[in-house]
Amino acid sequence: MIRRPRLWKALGGVAALVFLAACDMPPVTTDPVLTPRARPDPAAVAPPPPVRATSERSAALRSYLGAVQSSQLTQGLLRQDGGGPDTPFTATMLARNFEQIAFFDEFTPTGEPGGGEAVLRRWDMPVRIAVAFGASVPPSQRTRDTANTRSYARRLARATGHPIAIAPNPNFYVIFASEDDRGDVLDEVAARLGNPLTQLRSLSRDTYCAVVAFGGGTGRATTTAAVAVVRAENPDLLRLSCIHEEIAQGLGLPNDSPAARPSIFNDDDEFALLTDHDEALLGMLYDARLTTGMDRAEARPIVRQLAAERTGEALTN
Repeated sequence: MIRRPRLWKALGGVAALVFLAACDMPPVTTDPVLTPRARPDPAAVAPPPPVRATSERSAALRSYLGAVQSSQLTQGLLRQDGGGPDTPFTATMLARNFEQIAFFDEFTPTGEPGGGEAVLRRWDMPVRIAVAFGASVPPSQRTRDTANTRSYARRLARATGHPIAIAPNPNFYVIFASEDDRGDVLDEVAARLGNPLTQLRSLSRDTYCAVVAFGGGTGRATTTAAVAVVRAENPDLLRLSCIHEEIAQGLGLPNDSPAARPSIFNDDDEFALLTDHDEALLGMLYDARLTTGMDRAEARPIVRQLAAERTGEALTN
């Protein structure tokens, strides 16, 4: 997934910037080296290095992202309320949104829009998260980022019924790094995973965060490792929204839908944080009645039943 802006009015009269809340999930692979090797080191990738000064490029990016967040907020975007009376959804809507988000890829393997239909992908093993930082991230920010990630992991575990936590022997790395030090942290994580993580090394200015996931098994549908990168230059709310979106999409919801509301799986950026609708999607994804590798047609009757149970109402069509 890649999160980047699209059309909003602001910033020097340029026609617009609204975040393309799209998590690009590159093609999964069966290469066994992508399965993380056991490590005695617990949650962190390495002891925190000394904080170092940022470059002019990083400082300019920080200013740009701060202006982006301010503009979004003045337009009523980046909501944190999870939805309300103005954003009702029915069982029919929930089932439709699940199909669009879980069974389609937003991008092709080469990064072009329109990745096409896919099978159901998710983790079968516990998700063990490590939080890693670039040298430019100060201790106080590391403490906040770690606490936010830990709290969110607990919420995701409750929503999915699947083991998700900051834990030893990680298989899901969440990296907070600046333009100056992202490569250093990626080098260390890449060595641990045995994969170069090429997709995360060169990010355009309008990419605020991204995630890649790798898998194996039949249809390469079982996720075995994932890496998310959050720009350290992001201001607080964009930073937190990246945590919510990238980890959730790394669990197996790779697409966005313009019809999904209230949802972070929508490129309009109305909502910054995971909503009740999104928790329902995640709970459906990890329901035992669905099987990893199922195609959309096979899963549809089960998805409809799950949506009805989640909303307490019958589907209308």
